[in-house]
Amino acid sequence: MSLSAKLKYKFMKDYGAPALMSLQGLKRRRSRPTPSAFGPPLESNARLKEILTRHYYLSRFVPGVKKVAWVTSGAPVELLRVFDFYTIYPENHSALVGAKKQGAEYCGIAEGDSFSQDLCSYARIDLGHMLSGKSPAGKLPKPDLLFCSNNICQTVLYWYKAISQELDIPLIHFDAPFVSDRQSEADIRYMAQQLQDMIPILEQVSGNVFYMSDLEAVLKRSQDSSRTWGNILKAMQAKPAPMTIFDAFGHLAPIVSLRGLPVAQDYYNILAEEIDDRVSKGIGAIRDEKYRLIWDNIAIWYKVRYLATFFAERKMNFVTATYTNAWAETIDHLNIKDPWNSMARTYGQIILNNNLKHRLGLMRRMIDDFSVDGMVMHSTRSCKPYSVGQYDLRKAISTSLNLPSVIIDADIADERVWSEQQIQTRLEAFCESLEDTNRG
Repeated sequence: MSLSAKLKYKFMKDYGAPALMSLQGLKRRRSRPTPSAFGPPLESNARLKEILTRHYYLSRFVPGVKKVAWVTSGAPVELLRVFDFYTIYPENHSALVGAKKQGAEYCGIAEGDSFSQDLCSYARIDLGHMLSGKSPAGKLPKPDLLFCSNNICQTVLYWYKAISQELDIPLIHFDAPFVSDRQSEADIRYMAQQLQDMIPILEQVSGNVFYMSDLEAVLKRSQDSSRTWGNILKAMQAKPAPMTIFDAFGHLAPIVSLRGLPVAQDYYNILAEEIDDRVSKGIGAIRDEKYRLIWDNIAIWYKVRYLATFFAERKMNFVTATYTNAWAETIDHLNIKDPWNSMARTYGQIILNNNLKHRLGLMRRMIDDFSVDGMVMHSTRSCKPYSVGQYDLRKAISTSLNLPSVIIDADIADERVWSEQQIQTRLEAFCESLEDTNRG
């Protein structure tokens, strides 16, 4: 560890980051007004922005102080926390680029280096960042380690292999067998052994020693944060719902990228308190909520504000989503006293690593629990594991529950895929169908 790097990091943490937060506060006071279709915005929004800005800002000064790991969203990051890695999530960074409507630019850089346009836009954006060094977050630190899991898709393995070869750094892959029917005990043992086998490599890269007590403490924080996040989502069963899924798309960032850290646990306690207060006072995320919707698949990051406004103006609120639920759905499998097997169960059974029968049952329960009136499914060009089967799911749900639904074709972060006229027409037809069904 470099003494000068350590002193610089401490200075930026104690003085640089607070100064940046103050500057952000001035900018927020000049932000554009909230459309009249919405209720009062969440006060926690400001705290969320501070946390994420601070995280990316301090990452510039962390080399020489901590080892840096780039991690996929479905990987068991708790193990890295024990070794004090500073974690960066390329998927979160790609979503940020997409939200800034810069996805096409970064994708174009990767495509210019012979990466296919059919590749996931998260991957293309990240590869474009790696090749150009560009980032709306300022600068991302070069990783010392790559940590990925195929429980979300197979693409991440080849994506991370490309980075590993380009930057000549080690890659750890957590292989999670797909749950085609049920997760077997053999699968659990296989995943649990992988996790234990990672320890010598993590010790070598980080220079830190593994202690079981440290892992138990991290797992407890992760479990508490995920359960609190799940309770926040459950609070949207209230009528009117205290926030929208478009709010939740933003507020899930800490549970993805800061899971297992005290800052995530503290943040969700604050958000939960505000959500509970809104429920008790009957404060809704949109004014005059009339219809309640479910969203399937990842957000369309460059059109979040547009979609939120489109539906709010029609008194329609998205109150639940398969995507935001993913970081709460399996957390009850986690057992602090049986860390290896329970981590295998927790990370092996997430929605994208599970069969369509499981997903159909989950969606039916969500529709019932949240009193859903209609369903919007995002068929994204980038995430084929999430999009495959949506037409069958839609048919099964619409037939059995008589639920109006629509599928829109777009992409999570590449704005070139968005077809304004086509999607507008589909959404307007869906809204008319929803209103006709409820009048009937």
